[in-house]
Amino acid sequence: MSAPAAPQPVTVAATRYVDPARSAEMTAWIRAGTALAEQFPGFLGHGFVRSAEDDEAWHMLYRFADAEALAAWEASEQRRWWLGAAQGLVGEFRVQRMTGIEGWFDPPEHHDVAYPGLPPAPPPRWKQAVSIFVVFLPLSLVLSLAGARWLPDVAPAWRVLLQTLVATPLMVYLGLPWITRRLEWWLHGRPAPWRSSGRAGRGRRGAAPAD
Repeated sequence: MSAPAAPQPVTVAATRYVDPARSAEMTAWIRAGTALAEQFPGFLGHGFVRSAEDDEAWHMLYRFADAEALAAWEASEQRRWWLGAAQGLVGEFRVQRMTGIEGWFDPPEHHDVAYPGLPPAPPPRWKQAVSIFVVFLPLSLVLSLAGARWLPDVAPAWRVLLQTLVATPLMVYLGLPWITRRLEWWLHGRPAPWRSSGRAGRGRRGAAPAD
């Protein structure tokens, strides 16, 4: 009997619309909600970002260790009170939940989710597709060549089935985690690590000596 699947973290991205003149109230409301959510087991972090000071859209992100922990927070009296406190402050909003394959493209767990620059959503679908393709192509070629060499007498349908059974766990547990760690900067639109370190090095070399 196979072991039950490990719980997956759940990320909720919500966009709420607020009058820019009430930004201070909105910030206080968000901090109050974070303080309440921190008391619940499985809470992993929260953050928000705006594109400009006069923008009405607030992109908010919070994350729990699994769906059960998220459900406990969403059904709580504390959250109900918190949402009620926003009556007359927050206008329309939309919510997006991200689990499953989206989780491979989340920001790394050590990233500070309270940092205002945290992206409110996963990378574009085409970047996700490119990342999967980069791993899937060489893995498929290797398994196809191995199947042709070591299983030449096996019917094509059975050979494809065996290759898929091998490729799936390799992709899930090795390939995708490996490629997303190395392309994390590109997936989330940040400068390449070698460019950042190069600029930092030039800055240190050109800096004036301390008094």
